[in-house]
Amino acid sequence: MANRVEDKLIPSLYEEFLHERFVQLATVDYQTGGTNVAALSWVHAKDESTILFAVDHRSRIIQNIKKQPLCSLSIIASGSTFSISGRAQEAGQSSSDVPIGLSILQLSIDEVRDVMFYGAKIVTEPAFAKTYDEDAARRLDEQVMEELRKY
Repeated sequence: MANRVEDKLIPSLYEEFLHERFVQLATVDYQTGGTNVAALSWVHAKDESTILFAVDHRSRIIQNIKKQPLCSLSIIASGSTFSISGRAQEAGQSSSDVPIGLSILQLSIDEVRDVMFYGAKIVTEPAFAKTYDEDAARRLDEQVMEELRKY
């Protein structure tokens, strides 16, 4: 059985990207040309063809994408693992409503590929906990996700 390939988010994945999620972003390092992988949680589906994500405005990810916009997001959801590839670009900066400087990046989706190995499914999805002040983390997460919804 071949892995499914789509040109946009399927409905179940679209729903996953309406909430803060653990994802991994793979970019090409602007200095070495090698692979650079980062864990992110501030992600939001603008629509079935566009994913927004926020990173610190000093992040290496920004220079990587400026030099080579091709990148991939990986997400474990809906019982499988998906690679979402496309071109990213900086869409803007966070407003003064967010207490830290963030860059808002936009991934225009070219391909959504189910990359789970044959004969298996994910039975437990990754979970994470914020390790700093719980109330501060909740407030910041709400501010950032609201910022992403503006784009």
